[in-house]
Amino acid sequence: MKILVLVHEYPPVGGGGGRVAQDLCAGLTERGHQIRILTAQCGNLPRVEIQDDVEVIRLKSGRKVPYRANFSAMLGFVVASVWAGLKHIRKSRPDVIHVHFAVPAGVSAFVLSRLTRIPYVVTAHLGDVPGGVPEKTNKWFRWVFPFTPVIWRNAARIAAVSQFTRELALKSYDVKIDVIPNGVDLKALNPGQLSLNNPPRIVFAGRFTEQKNPIKLLEVLVQIADIPWQCTLIGDGPLRPAMQAVVEKANLGDRVNFSGWIKPERVIDQYRKADLMFMPSFSEGLPVVGVQALAMGLALVLSNVGGNIELVDHGINGYAYDPDDTKGFVTALRELLLDPIQLSKFRQASRVKSEKFTMSYVTDQYESLLVQAINNPT
Repeated sequence: MKILVLVHEYPPVGGGGGRVAQDLCAGLTERGHQIRILTAQCGNLPRVEIQDDVEVIRLKSGRKVPYRANFSAMLGFVVASVWAGLKHIRKSRPDVIHVHFAVPAGVSAFVLSRLTRIPYVVTAHLGDVPGGVPEKTNKWFRWVFPFTPVIWRNAARIAAVSQFTRELALKSYDVKIDVIPNGVDLKALNPGQLSLNNPPRIVFAGRFTEQKNPIKLLEVLVQIADIPWQCTLIGDGPLRPAMQAVVEKANLGDRVNFSGWIKPERVIDQYRKADLMFMPSFSEGLPVVGVQALAMGLALVLSNVGGNIELVDHGINGYAYDPDDTKGFVTALRELLLDPIQLSKFRQASRVKSEKFTMSYVTDQYESLLVQAINNPT
């Protein structure tokens, strides 16, 4: 197959959705499919490059920072990707268009499909679903929602990254939606021997935004400051100054490290040095960082929202609580950080559970879905 992929954020820009696209494209390329990706330019990244035999073309769309795309940047991507998409379709005539996020890339795919009769497949990641990330998207969904049903209705096939994302989408769109989870390459993400650190190491990875609830994370850490631990916060975003203020006020500067926005391979290096992932997010589709943490054998302490519940077997490989349940998080962390035997058991259980999220299975599912879209687009 020749596949044109549209995604408004792609590593090192953006978060989990881009990493899903990257891993999937690599997997499909290994099977002989030809992939071309149109994504957003940011900073000094090369306009065109080849990654693992995948052609990545970055378009000027007005994106300013890697961790956030505002409404104007997403609108800019729609305009740029339609223009560039027509050019590349005339040049190579792909068999199918695959978009990650129904908004904004789905808009581009709908226009391109109408103009060229090439079918498109949508992967919904949660932020592109009404109500999925209300603190981030409710405001602009008030304006764009009336225009979105046509995107979903005209897609040849639709996949959601979790059952929660599917169910939420079905509240707004009367369409058929398959569930294909985010996956990881268990061979590439091999933690080796799961030896514990002394003191135990906690890791968080994600945007420093309200959705990810990082202030709550720090409030919990303040309450367990009497026991040994170290914590690395991977990411960046508008809440970073407020987070640093909490750390400074609690005199935790020697125990909490802000790594900044780092490349995906360095994120995995940080997982390899950690014992436990702590993420009290308010909303999640199926977080790639969580699936990666499973593969790297980390115990999980997560909020019980969205796709998070598909990653945690409560009391076996981790714990899940309401995002505002400070007491629950404090209790869970104290138990695991003070009991190396329990922590070790949880870490082993996470690695076993990760076998349900293999990239080969995910690639099989998407390969089948894409073929269906080509052979029977209606």
